[in-house]
Amino acid sequence: MQRSAAKAGLDARSAEPQRVGWGFILLYTLAFLSTSLLFLAPLLVTLALRVNSLVGTARAPNSLSLVAGTGALVTIAGNPFFGRMSDRTASPWGMRRPWMVIGLAGGSVGILVVALAPAIPVVLIGWCIAQLLFNAILAALVAVLPDQVPAAQRGMIAGVLGVCTPVASVLATFLVKLFTGNQLAMFLAPCVIGGFFILLFAAVLQDRRLAAADKPSWSLREFAATFYVDPRKSPDFAWAFVSRFLFVLAYAVLATYQAYYLLTKLGSAEADVPQQIFLGTLVQSALVVLASLVGGRLSDRTGRRKVFVLVASIVYGVALFLLAAATDVNGFLVGMAVSGVGFGVYVAVDLALVTQVLPDEDNVAKDLGVFNIAGALPFTIAPAIAPVVLAVGGGSYGVLYTVAGFSAVLGAFAVLPVRRVR
Repeated sequence: MQRSAAKAGLDARSAEPQRVGWGFILLYTLAFLSTSLLFLAPLLVTLALRVNSLVGTARAPNSLSLVAGTGALVTIAGNPFFGRMSDRTASPWGMRRPWMVIGLAGGSVGILVVALAPAIPVVLIGWCIAQLLFNAILAALVAVLPDQVPAAQRGMIAGVLGVCTPVASVLATFLVKLFTGNQLAMFLAPCVIGGFFILLFAAVLQDRRLAAADKPSWSLREFAATFYVDPRKSPDFAWAFVSRFLFVLAYAVLATYQAYYLLTKLGSAEADVPQQIFLGTLVQSALVVLASLVGGRLSDRTGRRKVFVLVASIVYGVALFLLAAATDVNGFLVGMAVSGVGFGVYVAVDLALVTQVLPDEDNVAKDLGVFNIAGALPFTIAPAIAPVVLAVGGGSYGVLYTVAGFSAVLGAFAVLPVRRVR
């Protein structure tokens, strides 16, 4: 892919990689976009609707909290575990490629179980399988960034990758809308379409390789370290973790309860919810694309990361305050548009920042897996605290989104103590 493995320095202990070309960036982006599609199609629409069809609107929020929260717990363990496994994989097919294939196959089986589930316990089992195995893909793909991309390009490429989540959101809601009435197709279409591009990238990737002789031995202490980075030894990494956690907690509330927000606060009909979510994500995504690409490029040119993360988090918090105050669908769309600006800049620059504060260059997938706990844990915390906030707030989703907005603002200031990155 425009360079040889020798030139790219893809052995287990490589020097700074050479600049990557647009062919690599395109295929990497499509694979990352496809992985986001696998996660977001159920999360944004189909999982909530499936739960609703099984237990009814009154019981759906608590049942969804159980399913989403448990799935997020599985993610917390799965992402660093598969990151560690990827760092230790001494296969002739490379370190990252095998886990992309295994994750896609296993996760798709989990989605099939959810689609055909006759009761909530079966939905729970299927969603846990999907979350666990799809995180094998994510752990491998995120590790490709420090493996293959030099630091001087990471802001730009992270900006391109930042477009993936909103674009995947639009694609996910469009696919669900396209196959409305065909339950199996609503769940499996994202797996088929996304799976094609993941496998394409896996096939052409000049993967990093680990010699069998260099593969470290297992120990109980080392296995425990899979899920932990000492904040005293890596304070910059710890502060970046806290910032990401608080930001994603705000996002998790918005994404998980968006359907119920529309149904309850805005009074939308259930049949209109997929269309409204599609419009919201479309408006959001248009601004995320612009903000992500511009933010990532400006961050590379200025050599600064923290100020972009700070401002982006505050803007996202303001967006949630606007959603909390909305009284109709137009207000909802305005809030989603503002959230697109904050989200776009944040995901572009924050990922680049994190790759520059990783504790250990020999365990980048493991450390990124630990960091990804900050992106997974909120999806356990949000379903746990949302019912409490709703109870205290008299069932008001406006109160819930206000609390989420303050979480994003706190995340902005948590990045300030980072020292190794400007």
